[in-house]
This record gives sequence, structure tokens and C-alpha cells, in this order.
Amino acid sequence: MKPHTLLIVDDESAHLASLRDALGSDYNLLFARHGNDALAAARKHLPALLLLDVHMPDMDGFEVCRRLRAEPSTTGLPVVFVSAQANGNDEATAFELGGLDYLVRPLVPAVLLARLRSHLSRVPVQMLENSYREALLMLSHAGRFNDSDTGNHIWRMAAYARALAEAIGWDSAQCQMLELAAPLHDTGKLGLPQSVLLKPGSLTPEERAVMKTHTTIGGNILRRSEAPVFKMAAEIALCHHERWDGSGYPKGLAGDAIPESARIVALADVFDALSMKRPHKEPWPMEKIVDHITAGAGNHFEPRLTRYFLDSLPRLMEIHSHWDDSRPNPAAPSSFAPPSRLPLLHDSIYSVSGSMPQRARAASSLIRASIQ
Repeated sequence: MKPHTLLIVDDESAHLASLRDALGSDYNLLFARHGNDALAAARKHLPALLLLDVHMPDMDGFEVCRRLRAEPSTTGLPVVFVSAQANGNDEATAFELGGLDYLVRPLVPAVLLARLRSHLSRVPVQMLENSYREALLMLSHAGRFNDSDTGNHIWRMAAYARALAEAIGWDSAQCQMLELAAPLHDTGKLGLPQSVLLKPGSLTPEERAVMKTHTTIGGNILRRSEAPVFKMAAEIALCHHERWDGSGYPKGLAGDAIPESARIVALADVFDALSMKRPHKEPWPMEKIVDHITAGAGNHFEPRLTRYFLDSLPRLMEIHSHWDDSRPNPAAPSSFAPPSRLPLLHDSIYSVSGSMPQRARAASSLIRASIQ
């Protein structure tokens, strides 16, 4: 029995025939000659891998891949691009779209088979990674199920956290893990009574003590997994209400005893909470938020992170704009490149020297000027 089904897409009959001869003994093969036919076959059969010609009439291979990536059922399908041209720009585009490989004709059958076997051997690993990601997304949604926050809060806050982690020098893999783990920070709220969680007015001291237990509940839920992303999520859930000066909860940790992931999420969470509309409050003006976070340096927040927060304001503002709650279901961006005016704002903030209050005042002034 042949282990995998491949979808081969090419507008040239001769190319399809040669690939059938090279691969037919090892794989179940499906064929399509046009982009729309390829999309229909991919949706229907969900092949293990697509061998996709780059240059086709009507719809080229890159556009086929873009459309596959845009659909939930086909977004993760592995794609290997094939072209008659060794073109650097095309090859770069292929990998930017998530292609596994870029092969140039003429294809040597033995080499083609070896490369496909190598790529297909990694498919189970990718499926496992996708399963982890889906579990994280479901848990993130579950953690907000009984809360009054909008759904966008957790994704926007996670994007803020990633931007701060990048600013302080975390590598790409760590930043990606943080962006996945951060939305689970309030998982422990699943264990709180709705009478406390959804109470419209102020909490009593007894109710506030119950509310604080969401940190330990969340940590205990998430620490049961050995996966690194859940380990990070567990330390964030447990420690994101700790404070730099030791006055936080649940353990009263101080300084570097607080995991760095939790320190980042603590700042990102407060920044988002102050900038979003809630049932009991209007969003704060950005200048007031900057002043509040700057004033918290050394007591609530790590001073170093607060400095990087100021330096990262242009990017954070772009993320805030993208995840505006007034926009219906914004798509998660792959990056948050600042619009045309924000590089100037970033350069101006970054060039300010002096004390933290001086930099904060400069940032506030520049923010006010940039939005007028």
C-alpha cells in the first residue's frame, strides 16, 4: 500500500507524464493542470504534499499557494514548488509563502524521490505542532469564556508581548513561543465562580482573595504538560501578577526571581487593559498610559523593560491599531511594520537621552504630535 497521496499541478502534459513515471510507483498521484482545479483537488483530497509548478497561465503557483494558506482546511498543506528557472526572487517568494522546497527542472528522479521522502518524513512533526497550536488556541478562548474581556484582548496582548521580547533580544523561536503562551495567562479564571468573575461592581476583600487564586489555578493546570510552550505558559499564568518590588501575588517574588516571560506579559497586559474599553471604563489616552507605566518602573515593572517599552511605542501603537476592537475579526499579521510616519516617531523617541521621566515626556509629546 502506498503511504502518501501527492497532488501534482502543472499546465504541461509532458511534465505531468514525467512526474507520473518518476513517482507513480511510490505514491498515489492526483493531477491538476490549472490553478482552480488544483484548489478544488486540494480541498477535496487533502493530499500529503503538493508539487506545484510556479509558472502557469491564469493563476500561477504562488497565487495557488496564497489561496491555500488563506483557507483553514488547506492552510497547512506542505508545498514544494517546481520551476524551469533558477530565479532568486521566485525562490525567495516560494519560501516566504511557506514552501518546503524550490526545485528547478530538469528534475532527476532519484534526487526528487529522496527530497520528497525527507519532506514527508517531517509531516507528522508538523501535524503535532499544529495540534499543539490548536490546543493553545482552544485553551486561550476557554480562559476568557466567562470573562467580560473582548476576544481581541488576548491576541493583542500576546502581540505586544512578542514585540517587547523582540526588543530585548529574544530569538525568533522564543518570541514565537511567548506569543503562543501569553494568551493562556488567565487560564485559571476557569476555576473561579461567575459571581466573582462577572461581578459588575467592586469586589469585597474576600472576593478579591478568591480572584487572586486564578494565578495558582492556571499554573497548576498548565504545568501538567512537558511541552516547552506549556511550561512557559504555566510560569506566566502563575507569575504575571508578581511585581518587581515584591508586592505582587501569589508568592511575593521580586526582581529577577520573577520569570522574564511573566515580567513581559505583566507589562503587556497592563498596557492593553488601560488602552481598551471595558464595561466599567473608557480607554485611557495614550499619554496617560505612558505616564502610568513609566511611574511603575521599579515597583510594578522591571525598569529595563519600561525603557524598552518606550522605545517600542511606535510598534505597539501599530499593533493596537490592527487589533482595534471596533474592527470585526482582524486577521493576525505576520509582522507589524510601522506606517510611514511611525519610523520618524521611533527615531525621535529612541534618540531622547536622560532620565525615565524625560524620555516619557518626550514620548508623550511625540505621540500627541503624531496623531494630530
